[in-house]
Amino acid sequence: MATVILGICGSIAAYKAADIASRLVQKGHEVHCVCTPTALRFVTPLTLMTLSRHPVISSFDEETSGWVPQHIALAQKADLFAVAPASAHTMACFARGLAPNVLTSLYLANRAPVLIFPAMNTLMWEHPATQENVQILTQRGDRIIGPAEEGTLACGSTGKGRLLEVDAIVSHISALL
Repeated sequence: MATVILGICGSIAAYKAADIASRLVQKGHEVHCVCTPTALRFVTPLTLMTLSRHPVISSFDEETSGWVPQHIALAQKADLFAVAPASAHTMACFARGLAPNVLTSLYLANRAPVLIFPAMNTLMWEHPATQENVQILTQRGDRIIGPAEEGTLACGSTGKGRLLEVDAIVSHISALL
C-alpha cells in the first residue's frame, strides 16, 4: 500500500503513536517512525520498531544504512508525512525552516502531503506565535488537524490542546491515502 512517515514529538501523547503505527501497519501500510530526541523520553524505540516493523530514526548518528542519508531516502519514498503528536517547538521549526534534528530535516526534504496533529497545553496552542506558525504551515499546504476542542490536559487544565483520538487520526491518514 502506502509508505507513511510517522513523526513523533516530545509530548505525553507520544504513547499514542505506538497505536497509530500499529493500526496503519494492520491496514497494510509501510510505516517508518521518526522521533525527536524528546519523544524518546515518552515512548521507546523498541515499542515503535516492533509495531512498525522498521528501525526507529531519532538521530543523525543512526543514519548508517547506506550512502544516501536515511532522512533523505525516507523523504523520497514517502507517500504521506504525518506528525502525531506535533509539539509547538517542532511546528515552529517546520514553519521557519529550521532543522535541528532528523525529523525537522526530513520535513524539509519531504515532498509528500503533510498532516500535522498538534498536542500541547492550551496556553501554548493559543499563543500568537503558535497561531502564526499554524497559519504559515497551512498556507504552505500542510494540513493541521486538531487539537481536540476540549478536554482535560496532562497538566490538569481543561481546554483545547489534546491530541485527537487515535481512531480520528488513523481515519484522517487513511482518507488522504
